[in-house]
Amino acid sequence: MKMLCTADGLRGLGKMPVSLYCVCMRLGNALGPLLCALVIPVSSYFGIHAFWVTGARVIVACRDIRKAEAAASEIRAETGNQEVIVKRLDLADTKSIQEFAEKLLAEEKELHILINNAGVMLCPYSRTADGFEMHLGVNHLGHFLLTFLLLERLKQSAPARIVNVSSLAHHGGRIRFHDLHGEKCYNRGLAYCHSKLANVLFTRELARRLQGTKVTANALHPGSVHSELVRHSFVMTWLWKIFSFFLKTPWEGAQTSIYCAVAEELDSVTGQYFSDCQPAYVSPWGRDDETAKKLWNVSCELLGIHWD
Repeated sequence: MKMLCTADGLRGLGKMPVSLYCVCMRLGNALGPLLCALVIPVSSYFGIHAFWVTGARVIVACRDIRKAEAAASEIRAETGNQEVIVKRLDLADTKSIQEFAEKLLAEEKELHILINNAGVMLCPYSRTADGFEMHLGVNHLGHFLLTFLLLERLKQSAPARIVNVSSLAHHGGRIRFHDLHGEKCYNRGLAYCHSKLANVLFTRELARRLQGTKVTANALHPGSVHSELVRHSFVMTWLWKIFSFFLKTPWEGAQTSIYCAVAEELDSVTGQYFSDCQPAYVSPWGRDDETAKKLWNVSCELLGIHWD
């Protein structure tokens, strides 16, 4: 089994501070060749520990190479797996995404699972290297572009899966085509909700377009996980500490991502949304096919790509 994972803002692997974007894992077992790419949030890193002990080849891609190298060293020591490699990826920079994908495709001939779960939350107004509002740019457009660049390899390796980590917060989101980058009106909480709705709509349209390819696409809500995702908000950080007992642990928060990535009963399931390892309710705005198609076209225009 082969696996590729990408993660944004990963911190706290054990007692060590980590800021990772991507973990690429190659697993060898009776399941045969399978390469999967996961984008995991900070605290979900523990969720893939079960894969490491099977002898995975792990490629850790990140913005901060120093911290990633420290994380890789700890993984090697803990698991005995010496095939842990560090690479650079910044989902807030399309040039970095393109460079990462180009190198990955040159080195890895199979890709079976892509889990897009990198994310930022409650950021003060800021823009990516390409001028996109940060939540939209990282949470949606960065994953959109990465998926586009890796899709042909996924098709060639089919059966394959694409898993997009969204959030319950998508219920509060709207796709404001007249002000996608929040130039007219910006609320960082709503900006996060909008980007999570974009994840759901992207998944819906992607699943429709992939029918008949043996590549599935599903979205999920990981739950409220004790992590540094709320680090941009003093109030939320304070509340997270007070109510930490009610939050999911990193391991618990990773379970639905893992379920969507490997569960045999989901082999032919596509275009769905999960929470706690079971189908969950999607907001009416997340079921709007016309909005999904329009968002797809606008995303392609913003990124300068042609994706039929």
